[in-house]
Amino acid sequence: MTATGLPFDDFRTLIADLPGPDPDAGQLARNAIERAGGDGVFGRLGELAAWYCDWSGRSPAVVSRPLAAVFAGNHGVAARGVSVRPQSWTSTMVEHCTAGGAAVNQACVAADVGLKVFDLALDIPTGDISREAALDERACAATMAFGMEAVAGGADLLCIGSIGVAGSTVAAAVLAALYGGDGAAWVDPGLGAGGEMQRHKAAVVDEALAVHSGHLKDPLETLRRLGGREFAAIAGAILAARIQRIPVILDGFAATASAALLKALDGSAIDHCILAAVGHEPGHARAAERLGLRPVLDFGSDLGAGAEGALAAGVVKAAAQLHAGTKPVD
Repeated sequence: MTATGLPFDDFRTLIADLPGPDPDAGQLARNAIERAGGDGVFGRLGELAAWYCDWSGRSPAVVSRPLAAVFAGNHGVAARGVSVRPQSWTSTMVEHCTAGGAAVNQACVAADVGLKVFDLALDIPTGDISREAALDERACAATMAFGMEAVAGGADLLCIGSIGVAGSTVAAAVLAALYGGDGAAWVDPGLGAGGEMQRHKAAVVDEALAVHSGHLKDPLETLRRLGGREFAAIAGAILAARIQRIPVILDGFAATASAALLKALDGSAIDHCILAAVGHEPGHARAAERLGLRPVLDFGSDLGAGAEGALAAGVVKAAAQLHAGTKPVD
């Protein structure tokens, strides 16, 4: 990855100098957990509390301002018929969230999590990745910068999700570029779609990989060629959260693929992230395994649009409270 003098260089510099965990806060948390009963009592809850203290830099810590950020983008590849849903569904779902009727709204209410939904130029789909690049470098970098700004406001736990017709096809293409394999190894059939749709999606992913062959060794170039606006914004939000010491919960196939791009740039770039749940996509489970991300939830649900992230935030909040408030028996 060589310097080009173009906007991506700013992100290369940023990623090369990301802050690490706070060793003192994390150790204080682990000592407190041990005094209160150890891992045999707290189990995964203790792990989550210590992870939160590592990356927030505070111990004891109580999560008081969690935020779910949901990024919505439209993809030109949707015109290839890779989804049973029309592209207009993305806008419909954004409006549904705005009106308070989506699953993510209910999950945020239940877990007392704030919610922001970001419309990323839905009226201007990205380029069709099976024929051209999704974005040019400047547009991709600008969208990453927008994602960084989206976490402003004092959140202390960030849940990241997405909305976007054809987003799973794009995520499959990104992961195939990163980890190898053809489209069939990474695509899912899509909601309400059968085997023929899955085969078609795999073929479209293979076309995209062929079109961009020779340009996919650089993860940022992969992002701008095969990703989309929500993928770029998610990558930016993950980086901004790291800089601001905000632990992150990833929700969904797109968020996981975006995180994979950052990890390909720097092996520690997503150490402050955990995974809410593994969706029904086989490729999502494989990506989570490659990234070493163990899901917080295992309900067999696939609510989408950040809902599982908000529910997982409730679990992290409880883990932090248990760590902060539980004292050993005299």
